[in-house]
Amino acid sequence: MSGVYLDTSALARVMLGEPDGPAILTALDAVDTIVSSRLLDVELRRVALREKIDGDVVSRWLAAVALVPVEQRLLDAAGRIGPNTVTTLDAIHLVCAIDLAEAGLIGAVMTFDNRLADDARSHGLEVLAPPA
Repeated sequence: MSGVYLDTSALARVMLGEPDGPAILTALDAVDTIVSSRLLDVELRRVALREKIDGDVVSRWLAAVALVPVEQRLLDAAGRIGPNTVTTLDAIHLVCAIDLAEAGLIGAVMTFDNRLADDARSHGLEVLAPPA
């Protein structure tokens, strides 16, 4: 696969040593480009603070991810995107993924957030969630 948008729920599982972490890494190894918004950086660093994980660990995981800025137009779109059940941060991830897909930069979204996965599918995005 050429490119995948990486949601925080996937990389956090790897960082926290969850049982499906190795399957996630294997799936990501098969991807040419891993992309996410800068929101991934913020969310992973918050997880690291809560779990008392060194920030350098987060930096190492993020080194393989192309982080794109969250532009104002995307924030505006996130405020309007449906369905109305999309949470705030998921809405930002979703509009970023849609934008990258429309630009031909990604072919799928990797997430373990069931609601985000459903919302991504409702917008025509392929969803990856490797089993453990």
